[in-house]
Amino acid sequence: MPELPEVETSVRAIQTFQNQVLESIEIYNPNLRWPVDLEVFKNLKGVTVDQISRRAKYILFHVDGSQILLHLGMTGTVRIAEKGSNFYKKHDHVEFIFQDAKLIYNDPRRFGSLHFVTDPQHHFLLDKLGPEPLSADFDGEYFFQRLRKVSSPIKVSLMNQSHVVGIGNIYANEILFDVGIRPTKRSKLITKKQSAAIAESAKKILQRAIEVGGTTLKDFYQPDGNQGYFKIELAVYDREDQECIRCKTGIIQRIVQTQRASFFCSKCQG
Repeated sequence: MPELPEVETSVRAIQTFQNQVLESIEIYNPNLRWPVDLEVFKNLKGVTVDQISRRAKYILFHVDGSQILLHLGMTGTVRIAEKGSNFYKKHDHVEFIFQDAKLIYNDPRRFGSLHFVTDPQHHFLLDKLGPEPLSADFDGEYFFQRLRKVSSPIKVSLMNQSHVVGIGNIYANEILFDVGIRPTKRSKLITKKQSAAIAESAKKILQRAIEVGGTTLKDFYQPDGNQGYFKIELAVYDREDQECIRCKTGIIQRIVQTQRASFFCSKCQG
């Protein structure tokens, strides 16, 4: 699933559409994770996109005081194409038609979604989100207070979007390896010092991933068609049975937590 760096990379690439007129939205398959409200988008024509931003893992098109929310799901991508292009890829579900070009949403597994949001504070996808990890609101003290009474493993808490947004499986593994904490450690046992280290590491790793265009494993591509190159910098994710790059003696192990793969070095992450 595209995580914060991949979504942020996509948003930055398509911000060229800001202040442009969105002539129409063509929906070819409304059967996404939640059925698309065809009537709403059919009538949404000739509006100016004032801003394109990101909240958590969601892309937001700001129009007339409301928002068009696009969630990429597990395998979704957006790409920029010429307005008159008839080139079609399998699983192209939605086209945003602008004055001079168009933006195409492609999603093989259809776990993404498209919504028209008039009240973001009460929308079911937005109303319970925690702070952005790259913001000043997310720091060691905040995270420590959130974890004090939480019994779930720290990796699960780090991926809990009500605690902090945008961190998924790849980056949770990388952050915990960076700070030397095993993903199975109970959240309430995390010390203030460890909490501060996690917050600092999250900012560092996410910012670096954004700089290199995110992580391409199987499905993610930037809107211009390029891959994300953070994959070559992954220290632990998807490196099962390989030598630990830090201690050179430990072997990366893989376990499953809440149906997601966790990777760690038993020697470095005590």
